[in-house]
Amino acid sequence: MSNFLEVNDLRIHFATDDGLVKAVDGLTFGLERGHTLGIVGESGSGKSVTSLGILGLHRGGSARVRGEVWLDGEELISAPREEVRRLRGRKMAMIFQDPLAARRHAIDMLGRVGIPQPNRRIDDYPHQFSGGMRQRAMIAMALVNNPELLIADEPTTALDVTVQAQILDLIRNLQAEFGSAVIIITHDLGVVAELAENLLVMYGGKCVEYGSADQVFRRPEHPYTWGLLGSMPRLDRDVRERLISIKGSPPSLINLPSGCAFHPRCPYAGREGIPSLTEVPQLEGDGHLVACHLPVATRSRIFAEDVAPHL
Repeated sequence: MSNFLEVNDLRIHFATDDGLVKAVDGLTFGLERGHTLGIVGESGSGKSVTSLGILGLHRGGSARVRGEVWLDGEELISAPREEVRRLRGRKMAMIFQDPLAARRHAIDMLGRVGIPQPNRRIDDYPHQFSGGMRQRAMIAMALVNNPELLIADEPTTALDVTVQAQILDLIRNLQAEFGSAVIIITHDLGVVAELAENLLVMYGGKCVEYGSADQVFRRPEHPYTWGLLGSMPRLDRDVRERLISIKGSPPSLINLPSGCAFHPRCPYAGREGIPSLTEVPQLEGDGHLVACHLPVATRSRIFAEDVAPHL
């Protein structure tokens, strides 16, 4: 089955007074209709910039956008601005992080996303809605034209766990109803564990690991992914256990470290040179990819001895 969305070597750079910010630097992935991709990573990894690039919202100004974004057979990077604008809302839409703002169709959509008395509440101001209700209103706005690609950027940020679960159930049910391809962008691995079939882990503007949710959660290959999983709260973990944080800070996208961008924070730092994204040999054919200098046997030993016991 061909992908509904195909992103090839996407590069989004910004010229600043301090230098060139390589926010996204050579990203490739695909997504089929009716499927969900989770893009995860810390703040500054390039997740949200990727989503805005797909929607064509980085054109003009200081942004330099290169590569290809194919949506249902149409290439968007080289397409006229008016054509991309026409597709937004009709064929692709985005649920933005922490929304504060949006008569027959609108009221219907508000009701479908679970807002009570939608015919009355459509006239309310954003401050009259709770955080969860604002997020539902944003989802209704994104879905009003039945888009075939839905991008949700941190859809549960700042919501309590009960409302988070409701929002995730809502996105799941609406996806099943509309058959949309969905991208979930988040730093919270618990969110993608609930929704995504495939995961793309970003660091320093690049993909460092890609695979099915089962592959990445059960047998992660990149030390950065190990760190993300180790720092995730777990219900099956003793509450007295300390979460294992990733030492250091995300890199500057203007002055990335040489070689692997993660090596200054990696306790198992490999050799120089930028590692390429290659298939994990023992899972050849299954589409599990990793960009890491550590030999496969070394990663397997470290995972078994040092990582798995803490996950």
